[in-house]
Amino acid sequence: MASAAEQMAANMSWGAFGKATELRQRIFFTIGLLIVYRLGTYIPVPGIDGNALREFMEQASQGIGGVLSMFTGGALGRMGIFALGIMPYISASIIVQLMTAMVPQLEQLKKEGEQGRKKINQYTRYGTVLLATFQAYGLAVSLQSGELVTNPGFYFIAATVITLVGGTMFLMWLGEQITARGVGNGISLIIFVGIIAEIPAALAQFLSQGRSGAVSPALIIGVILMVLVVLAFVVFMERALRKIHIQYPRRQVGMKVYDGGSSHLPVKVNPAGVIPAIFASSLLLLPTTISTFSGSNAGPVMSTILAYFGPGQPLYLLFFTSMIVFFAYFYTYNVAFKTDDVADNLKNQNGFIPGIRPGQRTAEYLDYVVARILVLGSGYLALVCLLPEILRSQAAIPFYFGGTSVLIVVSVTMDTIQQVQSHLLAHQYEGLIEKSQLRGKSKRKKRPARR
Repeated sequence: MASAAEQMAANMSWGAFGKATELRQRIFFTIGLLIVYRLGTYIPVPGIDGNALREFMEQASQGIGGVLSMFTGGALGRMGIFALGIMPYISASIIVQLMTAMVPQLEQLKKEGEQGRKKINQYTRYGTVLLATFQAYGLAVSLQSGELVTNPGFYFIAATVITLVGGTMFLMWLGEQITARGVGNGISLIIFVGIIAEIPAALAQFLSQGRSGAVSPALIIGVILMVLVVLAFVVFMERALRKIHIQYPRRQVGMKVYDGGSSHLPVKVNPAGVIPAIFASSLLLLPTTISTFSGSNAGPVMSTILAYFGPGQPLYLLFFTSMIVFFAYFYTYNVAFKTDDVADNLKNQNGFIPGIRPGQRTAEYLDYVVARILVLGSGYLALVCLLPEILRSQAAIPFYFGGTSVLIVVSVTMDTIQQVQSHLLAHQYEGLIEKSQLRGKSKRKKRPARR
């Protein structure tokens, strides 16, 4: 039998949406800040030669351009003030999360509640500044060595670094404002809008190749059908859960005895989300990025590495798969689903898995279950991320909507829809409470006065 919340969610309509004034204000606020972000991608960094920049970005698209353009909505190709996007903040957040799981001092800080969380957020901001400064300096040096600037020198590098780092910090502030006063996760929505904004141009380029005869119509139809199938597959896998039955014993509070209840512990098939794909892509594209920065000064060792580990090469695909699997297990066990902590929480709540003793035995059982779930989850991640790479190398098509992009778009869309439904449910609950209070007042008014 469906719960009351599920019944209300099924009965939601546009009429309920129109009455939710606060939700409309949050949505308009979110759209307004995302428009500000899109406008910022078109404001160029001063001192850039636009014509030479376009040629350079075509050559660098396999290195740092390929990594960041997906997260910047085309700002990197135009060298806008948001050219670094929000990627430094995401990288710093992931690094701080991993350090929190491995460093005892940071782990203790995490357990201190709100004050500890604020300190960890502060460390994340410091890490964002360091990573953004490093990436901005690399971009400035690369642009200057490629003769893409009008007035090269120290002042150009300093101005570029300050502009790009300031743009990243401003985007981080925008994301926090959207999370606090809008709908959805602000950082994820910024990435989502950047990806979606570039899809029409990539699709137009792909279709123009079909008109010119470079790509056959059958291949175009096949790619479109494959994208739809992959989207449906990702939605299915992201919603897939392994439910572990949890039993709570009968308990006595005062003179009352409460019957024991049962629940379930949901374990996602992909607990790590898109993190393994981002880490693996960033590390594998590091040699290409270094060669882009060094220009023609790359030595024979770097040339050999690029020949074997370039995008689309067999060794590249093999290591890409291995690193996705490794990070899926590593991030799940150390951050996303720490079995020892889950077992301790169940023990503190007097919950237990039927047939499994609380404590260490429960942690071992959870390790057993999660390890086998991750076989399917890591294989799914590797398949979704490798499919675009194989298409690019074998079919030679500009398949922009890659595996990481699909994962981000699907997860952000599902999370935002869920938050909108939560706001609508809260609004309906408030309406029901107000009606019950008004009915109670009217009934009290109709009662005859006592004499």
